[in-house]
Amino acid sequence: MKRVMERVQTLRWNGKQIELIDQRLLPFRTEYVACDSAKSVAGAIRDMVVRGAPAIGVAAAYGIALEARRLAGTMPSVFAERLNEGFNILAASRPTAVNLFWALDRMRKLWLSHPDKSLKELSGILLQEAHAILDEDIGINRKMGQYGATLLPDGAKVLTHCNAGALATAGHGTALGVFRSAIEAGKRLSVFADETRPFLQGARLTAWELLQENIPVTLITDNMSGYLMSRGEIDAVVVGTDRVAANGDVANKIGTYMVAVLAKRHNIPFYVACPLSTIDLSLATGSDIPIEERPANEVKGFRDCHWAPEGVAIRNPAFDVTPAELVTALVTEKGIVTNDTLMKGGLSGFVKNGRQ
Repeated sequence: MKRVMERVQTLRWNGKQIELIDQRLLPFRTEYVACDSAKSVAGAIRDMVVRGAPAIGVAAAYGIALEARRLAGTMPSVFAERLNEGFNILAASRPTAVNLFWALDRMRKLWLSHPDKSLKELSGILLQEAHAILDEDIGINRKMGQYGATLLPDGAKVLTHCNAGALATAGHGTALGVFRSAIEAGKRLSVFADETRPFLQGARLTAWELLQENIPVTLITDNMSGYLMSRGEIDAVVVGTDRVAANGDVANKIGTYMVAVLAKRHNIPFYVACPLSTIDLSLATGSDIPIEERPANEVKGFRDCHWAPEGVAIRNPAFDVTPAELVTALVTEKGIVTNDTLMKGGLSGFVKNGRQ
């Protein structure tokens, strides 16, 4: 398979290790963290070196491939025991993004489907699968982008929340991929990026990505979107997602639910860019989606600057759930799912047909 190269390389293979752009340092420094084992990849996921559901899934696939390469010289029983440990370590790294578990399940099934291969051959097969998952993700994002671009009128002013761009994927992006594809199709767009507190993914990452490609972007704080909507300055909202329940409820970065409510109040379409791998049919509704609670330090301040008083109680849920009734449409690589479809029967039929 011909490798796909993107302008922003969130993940890259150097021949021996997977290198992850350290998103904690952006936009001030562009550095990569090299990982050589399942444990090191899990640490990078947990510590937010890499983030975004599709990118987490790709990183996890490489984590398994790296662990298999590392163990290829051991006895088969040791290989199996330690590779299983690698799966468990990666599965525990972050709970909300379903792509993590989708990628691990795909890698496990591939491993178990080759019982007669030598460990060296098996490690090579798993590495090729990780490469395939990375390349497939870019292709999926481009297809999503083409579908999503049809929803945005020329000259649209669009709002996005968090970062659902190339940095959250293997390349091109989900929500930002829609913007890129619309511009490639000749449309003019301007983007408003929510700051996305407390980890500032919109300010640090989305703004940086769009500036790299000269896409007009204006940064706002999270509590400004309602004001802009009330003044007619927002034509559409496009966000990504970390997990979608069978009924169409959407889990995304904390603050997304508020944006969706405001969009509904002002009759502004609210679109979610959503690869099929993000849809979890095992969960009936969004109330079943596990919501990660992150460290209190992220809310106290940012990096070494703290502004909250010591001893104050802090909550830091990393995601919230937007009910399907507030979603105008889901944009997938297999087409657009309208709100009417969600309200009539959810996603089960669409996903099963799309995965055939």
